[in-house]
Amino acid sequence: MNEITCRLDGLSCAGCATKIEDSIRSLDDVVEAQLSFATQRLHVKYAAGVDDSQIKATLTKTINFIEPGVRLTESGGPSEAGKPPVLGKKLKRDIVMLILAVLLFAAGLLTGVKPGLSHALLVISWLTAGYTVIVKAFTNIIKGRIFDENLLMTIATIGAFVTGQWSEAAAVMLFYKVGMIFEDLAVDRSRRSIADLMDLRPEYANLKTGSTVERVLADTVRQGDILVIKPGERVPVDCVVIEGSSYVDTSSLTGESAPKPAAPGDSLYGGYINNSGLLTARAVNTLKQSAVTRILELVEEAASEKAPTESFISRFAAYYTPIVTASALLITVLPPIITGSMDFRTWLYRAMIFLVISCPCALVVSIPLTFFAGIGKASSKGILVKGGNYLEALNKVETVVFDKTGTLTKGVFSVTKISPYDCTEDELLKLAAYAEYNSPHPIARSILKAYGDDIDETLIESSSEAAGKGVRTKAMGVTILAGSYSYINSQVDIPEDTHITDAVISGTTVHVMADGKYKGSIMVSDSIKDDADKAVNDLRALGVRKIAMLTGDARIPAEMTAAPLKLDEVRFGLLPHEKVEWFERIRASSRGNTVFVGDGINDAPVLAAADIGVSMGGIGSDAAMEASDIVLMTDRPSSLADAIKTAAFTRKIAVQNIVLAISIKVIFLLLGAAGLATMWEAVFSDVGVTLLAVMNTLRIRHARL
Repeated sequence: MNEITCRLDGLSCAGCATKIEDSIRSLDDVVEAQLSFATQRLHVKYAAGVDDSQIKATLTKTINFIEPGVRLTESGGPSEAGKPPVLGKKLKRDIVMLILAVLLFAAGLLTGVKPGLSHALLVISWLTAGYTVIVKAFTNIIKGRIFDENLLMTIATIGAFVTGQWSEAAAVMLFYKVGMIFEDLAVDRSRRSIADLMDLRPEYANLKTGSTVERVLADTVRQGDILVIKPGERVPVDCVVIEGSSYVDTSSLTGESAPKPAAPGDSLYGGYINNSGLLTARAVNTLKQSAVTRILELVEEAASEKAPTESFISRFAAYYTPIVTASALLITVLPPIITGSMDFRTWLYRAMIFLVISCPCALVVSIPLTFFAGIGKASSKGILVKGGNYLEALNKVETVVFDKTGTLTKGVFSVTKISPYDCTEDELLKLAAYAEYNSPHPIARSILKAYGDDIDETLIESSSEAAGKGVRTKAMGVTILAGSYSYINSQVDIPEDTHITDAVISGTTVHVMADGKYKGSIMVSDSIKDDADKAVNDLRALGVRKIAMLTGDARIPAEMTAAPLKLDEVRFGLLPHEKVEWFERIRASSRGNTVFVGDGINDAPVLAAADIGVSMGGIGSDAAMEASDIVLMTDRPSSLADAIKTAAFTRKIAVQNIVLAISIKVIFLLLGAAGLATMWEAVFSDVGVTLLAVMNTLRIRHARL
């Protein structure tokens, strides 16, 4: 299966976006298609064997059939990610045509004493202002699409001409065109505002070659290049500091407000900002491979994952327009028949008002923008939400389940006690270090650090891991096992007189055996994160009813973590499959959504089973980004509460827009049917409400959550 990602430049019609997506999905060679109106991004998966040029030609034909003038362009490189195209020529053309139409309209009014000339000027004004609308209307008739805003607006204004409302027909088209221009500007501003919120894109880099420094485009930097990062500049790509010291602002990626120190050997990610000192660094990734690009791509992809509210609005729009149009037809025919009056003009005019109100633009335009704005707001706080569906799901969270190590605790272990049995401390530590050498677990890293000496890899013959239990390594001619009490005790009886009692009380114990003989235990300690207590309190304040912890650690260290945090439930000593089983039990007792928060690597099965899987410390980790629905870029568990707050505010704005649009349309439909509204008010209920809804969406960017 092949994939292609494109941009639809000039796509300003949300209803057309839905039609384009549906039409592309129905193509024979297309397996899946997702189009985001908010980002104008089209992602298509199509059958293997189909030529790239062939699929592009088919897509272009399909798009132009529905929305002529929209250009299909291949998605730009990283420097263009998230950047909406400039309105440019289209806007200038529309403004020139509008000014000309206004002049013709004024001339038509001034020549009112000569009805023939006045009517001709007003019709020309109508044609000038509504040229694109009228052309699209007749094009849609040919294509068999009658429930289209352009066609309905054309019919409504022609109806006004028929009823003798010459000036009103022209004025309504003028007002409609003005509204459409402002709507395009508002949508464009909203897109740019959201893009600015996520604007992490470094544009240039200072490339050092020998003794010279040259400014180059960031996307030309290669691995191994030496870069100079001046104070105030953005770090161009992922790199490692080789000279200088400074503090860097990581807030654009992590949401952390406190500057982070940077010194030789420290890793920096593209998008960080150098606050003070001059730094020299070596590039470890190109811009395309850097964390900043992966983050932007994730956010853009997220816009294509529609929230349930978005899907509902799309279904609602599909029924709303035909129903209102049918009502307009009934208003034209039934009242004169029922009353016996032949005053068709009055009822025809009222029916035309219905046609103007029949397009749900305020909803189909503002709701996708609202959820994309929410995703953008979350990303500015170091929270990557991989779809509007997950953002909306956060509003129904009732239970949160945490992993322990690296999630509620710092995950920075240190060896605090060595208890040898039938060997020396140095011998025990060496056996454990060789056994744990190939393990990525933080506990293994702490043992290697405590050992201190270099590991001779040639002495390691084989190594395997029993998930959640321990490791088995053949090294130095000896078979070494290191792991939990139950794992080692199943292989050899652990002597009762070993000195591990006090170790168990304060930390995690790693037991070691070699060639079937017990060699002792090593205790490593971890500590609760400073932010963990705040995270639990914030979640409870937001209405989360139950907070639990599942861990593979032993009972004592698990309870020592859970007790000060006052968690509702703790399960310890769990293997990976047991974690999933216990999580399913907890979720079964919850009426709302259940969230699991883990490291995104070792907890992949539970993350997949959760209603919402959240991984922590995801920056720079492809595995964490892939494994979960939401990625917290920092190691602060309280970021989950921030995500829920953002989701709640986003939903609040979406509900406001829905209530605003529907209530105003219903009011003007009733007023129109009663003869108390004119086409002026009808146009406001369509275009004006859309403008208000889009502007309301911008509040998400500036909200303090």
